[in-house]
Amino acid sequence: MSRTLLLPVLPVDDDVVLPGMVVPVDLTDAEARAAIESARARTPDTAALPGIRSTPPGKAEVLLVPRVGGEFAEVGTVATVERVGRAPDGAAAALVRGTRRASVGGAADGPGEGRWVEATELDEPPAGERARALAAEFRSVLVEVLRRGGAGSVLDAVQRLDEPSAIADLAGYAPYLGTERKLELLRTLDVTARLEAALAASREYLAEQEVNDTILKDVAEGMERQQKEFLLRRQLEAIRKELGELDGTGERDDYRARVEAADLPEHVRAAALSEVDKLERATEQSPESGWIRTWLDTVLELPWHTRTADVPDIAAAQRVLDADHAGLADVKERIVEHLAVRARTAEAGRKGGAGEAAPAPAPGPDGGGRPGVRRGGTVLALVGPPGVGKTSLGASVAKAMGRSFVRVALGGVRDEAEIRGHRRTYVGALPGRIVRAIKEAGSMNPVVLLDEIDKVGADYRGDPTAALLEVLDPEQNHTFRDHYLEVELDLSDVVFLATANAVETIPGPLLDRMELVTLDGYTEHEKVVIGREHLLPRELERAGLAAGDVRITDAALHRIATEYTREAGVRDANRTIAKVLRKIITRVALDELALPVTVDAGDLDGYLGRPRHLPESALPATARRTAIPGVATGLAVTGAGGDVLYVEASLADAETGGTGLTLTGQLGDVMKESARIALSYLRSRGAELELPVGDLANRGVHVHVPAGAVPKDGPSAGITMTTALASLLSGRLVRAEVAMTGEVSLTGRVLPIGGVKQKLLAAHRAGLTTVVIPRRNEPDLDDVPAEVLDQLDVRPVDSVREVLELALEPAAAAVAKAA
Repeated sequence: MSRTLLLPVLPVDDDVVLPGMVVPVDLTDAEARAAIESARARTPDTAALPGIRSTPPGKAEVLLVPRVGGEFAEVGTVATVERVGRAPDGAAAALVRGTRRASVGGAADGPGEGRWVEATELDEPPAGERARALAAEFRSVLVEVLRRGGAGSVLDAVQRLDEPSAIADLAGYAPYLGTERKLELLRTLDVTARLEAALAASREYLAEQEVNDTILKDVAEGMERQQKEFLLRRQLEAIRKELGELDGTGERDDYRARVEAADLPEHVRAAALSEVDKLERATEQSPESGWIRTWLDTVLELPWHTRTADVPDIAAAQRVLDADHAGLADVKERIVEHLAVRARTAEAGRKGGAGEAAPAPAPGPDGGGRPGVRRGGTVLALVGPPGVGKTSLGASVAKAMGRSFVRVALGGVRDEAEIRGHRRTYVGALPGRIVRAIKEAGSMNPVVLLDEIDKVGADYRGDPTAALLEVLDPEQNHTFRDHYLEVELDLSDVVFLATANAVETIPGPLLDRMELVTLDGYTEHEKVVIGREHLLPRELERAGLAAGDVRITDAALHRIATEYTREAGVRDANRTIAKVLRKIITRVALDELALPVTVDAGDLDGYLGRPRHLPESALPATARRTAIPGVATGLAVTGAGGDVLYVEASLADAETGGTGLTLTGQLGDVMKESARIALSYLRSRGAELELPVGDLANRGVHVHVPAGAVPKDGPSAGITMTTALASLLSGRLVRAEVAMTGEVSLTGRVLPIGGVKQKLLAAHRAGLTTVVIPRRNEPDLDDVPAEVLDQLDVRPVDSVREVLELALEPAAAAVAKAA
C-alpha cells in the first residue's frame, strides 16, 4: 500500500541511483550537505563508531532525485543515510543506500536548510515465473561481465541475490548504461520489463566486449608475429653477412661486383656505385633497399654501349620499302633521302669527310665526348588517315637500316611521367616509356615509333607533349634525363618516327620539331596491288589455306575497293578479303565447295551481299542525291582522309515559313560564315546571274550538311553552298558527276584551300568524274597520282560564275527532268 513521505531532496546530477545501490555522496556540495543535515536533524544520532557517526535504526532518509540537463526527474529513490564522515582523501562524505522508488510531489516545509518535498512510495507488482527466469539469466550475464572486468570480489554477493527486483536493479552499477537508460529502469515498476531492458543492454555490451577482445587478441598476435619476423630477419641478415664474408657471395657484394664489371659510362658508374654504398648501409627491412635494387637492376639492364651497325646500302633500303609497301612513292622517296643523309653523316664521322680532318667529337654526358658527329637529324612525322600503313612504314625503316624496332603507343597518355618516368620515391616507380623502349630494343640506336602522337592528352598530372619536346629535339636529346634514372641518357643515335591522323591536335612547339610526311591514301590501282601482293597472302596464312587454294582476281579486288569499301587506307579491304575467305572455308567444311576456288567480280555478291557504295553516276537519276534542285556535292578532309559531303538547301514558303538563315549539321564558325557569305553574294549579284532572288527578303533559307552527328568546319565548302543555293533559286539541278571545293569571297572570287590531293582521291573513290577547284590550287595537282588525273576532269576556276556554269545543268534540261 502506497504512502506519502516528507523527505529532503538530494539532487543526483547526470546519474541515477536504483534501489539496493550503496553510493557515496560528496558533502562539499552545498545542496547535498543541506539535504543530509536536514534528514539527520529530524533523526539525531544516538550512537557513534570510531571515526564515523552513524544514524540509528530510526532512519535518516533522503530522496535521491536524478537531475538531467538541469531538470529534475519525476521519479526518485528513497535512500537511507548509512554513514557520515570523511572520505579517504579527507573530504566530507556520506554513504547512502537506496531502498525503494517514490514519485516526486510538491514542495513542503521541513527542518534545516534542505529542500523538502512530498514523495509517494511506488509499489512494484509481484514477480512471476518469467521474471524469475529472466533474473537468473541476467545474473549469469552480470557474472560474465564482472569476470571480464576483473571484479571477482563482488561475484559472491551477486550470486547470493534471489529477488528478481533486486537483481534487475543491479543494472544501476553498470557503467555501460547511460543516464537515460538507467532513468528508464528507475521509472519501470514492472520487474519483467525492467529485466528485459537490462538484459538486452548487457547482452549488447557483452557482444561488443567479445568483438573488442577478438580484435585485441588479433592485434597482439600480429605484434608477436611482427616481432618474431623481425628477429628472424635479423638472424637471416647476420647469417647472410657471415656467409658473404666467408665466400664473397653476399648480395650487396654481388651488386658491387656487377656494377664494376658492367660496361657503363663513367657518370653512370659513379651514380651506380653511390647507390651500392647506400644499399650496403641500409637494413634488409628498409623500403629503400628495394628501391635501390630495382634502380640498379634497371641501370645494369640498359644497353649503354650496345649499338647495331647500320646497313649502308641505300639501294637495298629502297628495295625493302618497295617490297613492303605498294604506292606511296613520294613518302618512300622522302624516307630514302632521310636514310641517305644519316648514312652520309655516319660515314663522315668515321672518315672525316673527303680529304678533310675528322670533325671534333660531340661532347658526351661524361665529358669525354663521342666519336663522330651528332646524328640525331630530323624527326619524321608520318601523317595520314587510318589504314594507310604509317606504323608498318616504321617497321620497314628499321628493317631497311638493320636496326631494332620498338613501337611506343602514345594514344590516350595523359601523365608526363609516362615519358620522363616517376620519381623513385613513389610506390611502384618505373622509368618512362622512352627508357623502357631502349631497354626492350637492346641497343642505343633503335628505330622508335611514337604512335598516335596526335592523341596525347594533358591533365593535372602534366603535359606529356611538353616532355616530348626534349626527346625529339636533336640539340637536346643527347643529354636526356629520365626522372627515374636521374642520369643523362644519349638519345641522339635513336631514329624517332611519329605517326598521327590529324596535325591540328599536335601542339605547335612539338610540331615544329618534326618534318611532316603526308600519306594521303591509295588509288584504286594501288589498292588492287596491295590486296594481291600483301593482304591476300597474309589472310590465306591466317586462315590456314595454301597459296593456291583461293585466288581472287584483280577485277574482284577492284570491285572490293570501289563498291564494298570506300576508304583512304586498306583496313576495310583487308577485313573484306578475310570475310570472303571465311565464307569459302565454311562452304568447304559443309561440302558445298571444293578447293581450289577462284573468286571473280561477279562472285562477290554471293559472298559479301550487295555493294555498300555505288558512284552517283551508277545510280538511277531519281535515286541520286542531286536529283532535286538545291543539293550540291562538296569535298572535305577528315581524320580518316578525304571524303565527299553534300550540301542541301531549302526555301521556306512565304506564307508558312519564317525569314532569315538557318544552319544545321554541327557546323563550325568558319563554315557558318561561308554560308552567310554565299547567301549575301547571291542577294547582291543574283540579278547578274539571272537568279530570282527578289523574294528572299520574305522567305527563310535553310542550309543543312549531313551527317548531323559529325562536326564540320572550314571554308572550303563555300562554293558548294553557293552552288546549292543557286540551284535552289534557279530550279536547275547540279550535275551528278560534279564535285567542288573552294572558299568563296563576298565578291564572288574562288579562293584557294588545302588538302587538294586527298579531296581528289575521295572524288575518284566516289566515282565522280568532274572536280572544280580554285585556280590558285592548280600547282597542287602535281602531287596527285597520274592515274587519278587521267580519270578526273579537273576544272580550275576563279569566280562563282564559272562554278555555276560548270556545275548547273542547263535550264531546258532541268525543265525536261521536272516534267
